[in-house]
Formats: sequence, structure tokens, C-alpha cells
Amino acid sequence: MNKELMIEKHSILKDMMAYKPLLWQNPRYEKTDLATAELDFTISDIIDAEARLRRFQPFLEKAFDLQGIIESPLLELEGYRPVKLFMKADHALPISGSIKARGGIYEILRYAEQLLFKNNLLTIEDDYSILNTQAFQKFFSRYEIVVSSTGNLGLSIGIISASLGFKVKVHMSHDAMTWKKEKLRSIGVEVIEHTSDYSQAVIEGRRASDLKSNSYFVDDENSINLFMGYAVSALRLRDQLDKLKVLVTDDSPLFVYIPCGVGGGPGGVCYGLKEVFGDRVHVYFVEPTHSPCMLLGMATETHDEYCVQDFDIDNITIADGLAVGRASKFVGKTIDKMLAGISTVSDDTLYKYLKDMVDRYQIKQEPSALAGFQGLDDILNADPVHGHMTITKEQVQNGTHIVWSTGGNMVPEDIMTKYYRNAQEV
Repeated sequence: MNKELMIEKHSILKDMMAYKPLLWQNPRYEKTDLATAELDFTISDIIDAEARLRRFQPFLEKAFDLQGIIESPLLELEGYRPVKLFMKADHALPISGSIKARGGIYEILRYAEQLLFKNNLLTIEDDYSILNTQAFQKFFSRYEIVVSSTGNLGLSIGIISASLGFKVKVHMSHDAMTWKKEKLRSIGVEVIEHTSDYSQAVIEGRRASDLKSNSYFVDDENSINLFMGYAVSALRLRDQLDKLKVLVTDDSPLFVYIPCGVGGGPGGVCYGLKEVFGDRVHVYFVEPTHSPCMLLGMATETHDEYCVQDFDIDNITIADGLAVGRASKFVGKTIDKMLAGISTVSDDTLYKYLKDMVDRYQIKQEPSALAGFQGLDDILNADPVHGHMTITKEQVQNGTHIVWSTGGNMVPEDIMTKYYRNAQEV
């Protein structure tokens, strides 16, 4: 790689290397015809995933004393900005308290169902609550689940896998929070700590899993199953908006802002939203200024060919769930023309938003969960014209804006207090 030539070709890299918060508007963003798109999945796969989650509902209710489906509320944030604004509160998702409760839990349930069908231990007509018994836990204990994580994916995979009886190993990168490791160990999960970042943890986790025939590796970078679990959220969001009588039209479109790490969670949500709302939704990702891997991949169209460290960007941020140096090629290519843009946000600004949410609305989240607010503010202050699609100021003012909050419900109170104190000092 000739770094100088790359920087000369893509001037945005200079601002990224200077850790400058910025808004990149995707020049390839265009009207989406998913019916003719050359993808390995369709809306029917999202519907299938939703049906599978419904089948597992009796088990989840028994195993976690869960009331209703795994879903988060849609909270209106009146007065925070001069537009109709909601928070999709995935920081409050049941079981593991983050957006990873969607994709991570879904993938393990899908794998468990496949094993049971293969061994003639379950049929689609059965009451899945029977899985919450010692007999089935003994069966699943013959199999191993492996995942690499900066924190929240490991939590969701670990919690659901352990509840079923799987042996679980979570490879954690150096930036993973101590409390997340301790939580996993407390439920019998083996945590393997790495001194390197997320990308290397993935390599090591995959390598260890590949050595065993009874081991299943959850690949956050390339998993279609994870992707579908996240995409189901679009169906749920449509229902919530309908209940609130919020209309999504050409003149009043939907604007959605999602924190982004490797890209799996926000990519799945973006795809689902495009399937459900079409060109009446505009999706933006937000990354830390110190970890803008998806921006690097999409702005240069190199996807996973380079990591942020190749351009002297350190990948060190308080937003641990977003501390990823190399983006998912699978996600980047899938959403290449679906994503409206990407913003980057500083750690200090994340703390500002964190303090705002506590002071104004008594909402507590981890810093990475607040990233979407930067995307909102960027669009409110920008001339929002994108690629082959034009978004007018009137559409921004008349539209419905949703900031996707991705984690925080399981953060220990002393850690949350520390976050708030840090925010007071910014």
C-alpha cells in the first residue's frame, strides 16, 4: 500500500487522520430496488427470522422470566431538537441490554434449532419451552460456541448460549470492559483475553473454533444469520410507528442514526429498514473519530483491505463497542448504495450527549450508545444532498428522526456513575 497515494486520491483521509469529526455523504447512495438486487437474502428471510424468534418465545419466557418478545421501546425525546425525534432504546433490550440481543441471540437460537431438528429432538409444532430442561442442556453441552467481541456481542452470545447449556468461549479484545468479562465468567463462560484489538481477537477465535468439529464460531464480520436477527428490528419499528400514528411519506421520511463498530448490527438494521420503508428511510452510521473503520472502507471503496491503524489512527476510544479497526467487507458491499452517509464523533461529545440524556430524560446509557446523536446534529446542520438521491431541508425538518441507542442496561451502577462524572468534567 502507498499511503501517500491513497491520501492524495481520497482527501477525506487527512481529516480522519487528524481525528476531525466529519460527515461523509455517500456519493453512491441511490434509490433502492431490492426486488432486483443481487443479494443472498430477501424480505422473506427477515420474515422467517421473525417467525423463528416467535417459536422460541416460550423458551425465552421460561429461561429469563421474560414478558413478551425481545424488543425495545420507542421513546419520544420532546424538546431535545427542533424536529420530531425518537430514541430506539436498544440499551434496554431484555436479556443482554444491547442491540446485540437481536443478532447474537437470534444466531444461537437458529443454530440450536438446527441441531435439534437434525437429531430429531424437536419439531416446528412443539412447545419450545421444553428446551428449558436438564435433558436438553445435557444435549447442548456436547457442543461449543465461540465468538470474538469488544463486549456486547460476547455478552449476548454468552448469556443465551449458557442458558441453553452450550459450552461457551468468548475471545475479548484489550478494550473490552472488565465488568463485561466478569459477568460472563459469573455464568460459566470461558473468557480468553487478548492484548490486541478486535480484528486480531476474531482471527484467534476463528482459528481456535476451526480446530474442533463440535465448535460453532459466530462471525460478527460475515454472518448472514446475525444480519437477519438485526434486520427483524425493522418490522418491529414499523409496528411501533403505526401504533403511534407516525406516518412515513415522501415528504416526511424517516431518518435513522446508528452507532457503528465492525458494521454487522447497523448493517442488518439498515438493510431491514430499506426492505420495509424503501426510499422513505435514510440511514446514517456514526463512528468514533479514533475508530472510523466503516468510513475508511466505504469512502475509499476498499472495505476490509485496510485498517485504521494503517493511516496512523489509533483505534482508542471510550466507546468500547465501537473500537474496531477493520470493517466488515460483507456489510460494506451489501449496503454500499443503501447507506446515506457516515458521521464521526469525539469521545468528549459522546460524554456531552450522555450527560444530556441523564439530565433531561433520566436515560442511562454507555458512551458508545450515544453516537447516533452526532449523526442527527450533522444532518440538521448540513446541506443534505446525497449521490443520486436528493434530500431537501424541508424533508429533514418535516421528517421523523430516530437515534438508535445500542447499549447500557447492564452497566453496573458504579461504572455508570463514573461515566456521568467524566461527562461533568468535559
